[in-house]
Amino acid sequence: MKKLLNDPQDAVTETLEGFGLAHADLVQVHLSPHYVSRVGGAVPGKVGLVSGGGSGHEPLHAGFVGVGMLDAAVPGAVFTSPTPDQIAPALLAADSGAGVLAIVKNYTGDVLNFETALELVEAEGSQATSILVNDDVAVEDSLYTAGRRGVAGTVAVEKIAGAAAERGDDLGAVTEIAGKVVANVRSMGVALTACTVPHVGKSSFDLGDDEVEIGIGIHGEPGRHRAPLATADEITQMLLDPVAEDLSLGTGERVLLFVNGMGGTPSSELYVVYRRARTLLEERGVVVSRSLVGNYVTSLEMQGASITVLRLDDELETLWDAPVHTAALRW
Repeated sequence: MKKLLNDPQDAVTETLEGFGLAHADLVQVHLSPHYVSRVGGAVPGKVGLVSGGGSGHEPLHAGFVGVGMLDAAVPGAVFTSPTPDQIAPALLAADSGAGVLAIVKNYTGDVLNFETALELVEAEGSQATSILVNDDVAVEDSLYTAGRRGVAGTVAVEKIAGAAAERGDDLGAVTEIAGKVVANVRSMGVALTACTVPHVGKSSFDLGDDEVEIGIGIHGEPGRHRAPLATADEITQMLLDPVAEDLSLGTGERVLLFVNGMGGTPSSELYVVYRRARTLLEERGVVVSRSLVGNYVTSLEMQGASITVLRLDDELETLWDAPVHTAALRW
């Protein structure tokens, strides 16, 4: 294992320390317990947004704390859910009195720990609710989830719900918008190589030089099937077709096309995937009106990519376009 780390047990803490120093204009990092909040604290009168999960998926979630997205993010250990005693302080830090929405990826540990934390903050008088992200079409059930996993579509939920909160929508309206995104976003990923969890020190799964895993989860969970290595266009079609079919996309519909890298894939390859995915959508009569390409929801140094498609309407498009200023996303 070759990584730019000191003691693997300190990896998350030292990452957070560096992140806080680099982005002190945007975030405040808390180390006991670990969470990241928007600099200046909760915005008076604004609904707070909080998300979190295991570390190793950077920039998700801390990279999306800032104007127009999250008010706080809670990083657990690598590929491990954050604990309720981390989540509860983050929820309270994001609460200005207008309530808090927790955006939770559908992994069993995340779901249970966020539920416990929500009960804790409600007992202290905060109004808090949650939305579950389950955009991964690759599996219905796995060892990690009950139902579909939450993956790269989480970025769209955080961005659009964040814009709704920023414009002044109340908690019910922000939650409804988040639910609308969840209902209209789907993703599917592929792994070309496994990743190495620092404190484990070896690859998280075995994959032959001539194999790819279709439908991979962001922690290296198995997907639909293992397949022989194919061309970029062929692999892109294996990912895009199930996503488009699950959404039942019709001629003339508008979408956001998001090609996400898993951490070890260069932008040049991601644009090759985007090129083919866009062509396939246009052949279906679908209009790609918004795009995002890059490493936003990673799996450490895994080589691979995921394709996310979000069905858009005027409201969702406007909220996607709204200003955002975070470490990882800004316009």
